Amino acid sequence: MTALASSVSILVLDAGGTPRRWIGVEEAVAYYCKEQVAWDYGEHSFTLRGGISRASGQQSSLTLRSIVAVRGDRAHRAPLAATPALSREMLFARDCHVCAYCGRRLRPAELTAEHVHPRSRGGKTSWTNLVSACKPCNLRKGDRTPEQARMPLLYVPYVPSLCEAFILRNRRILADQMAFLMAGVPAGSRLRDPLQA
Repeated sequence: MTALASSVSILVLDAGGTPRRWIGVEEAVAYYCKEQVAWDYGEHSFTLRGGISRASGQQSSLTLRSIVAVRGDRAHRAPLAATPALSREMLFARDCHVCAYCGRRLRPAELTAEHVHPRSRGGKTSWTNLVSACKPCNLRKGDRTPEQARMPLLYVPYVPSLCEAFILRNRRILADQMAFLMAGVPAGSRLRDPLQA
């Protein structure tokens, strides 16, 4: 296996074309060998070479693609959550690493997950109540709402769609995988226009 192939993630879909998860090349090989691949797609393909047959003298090989739809996968996996799991990394990626109050683009270490409606006042830790904020803005806002602090939000927090969540989860997405996922991203998403963040 080449170094490139070993570092690539394969996008797994169910047979209907719904994204299910990211897997490594070795796990994708298992689906091909078990003949569970309903269809595959993508401009990127990876050819893996195996041993040489004593009978024929031919070397075995398997070519797989960057997007793989698997038969029967839906039955073996838990249903997809309507709301993707929230993490700081995904929150910062959703917000394009831009502070919701001052608009500066920052590194993850310079950002905080800021509750728009403060937790001390009943604010929940949810996609629609969290934004990325630089540490100075977070400190300045304190335990107040944006209105009370006179710090209007530059963008509105939202729950990422399924396709957005797959993009936010993976840093190394191939161009064909990105095109496939972007086709399912809503028109108003900041992933479509990061400058609106």
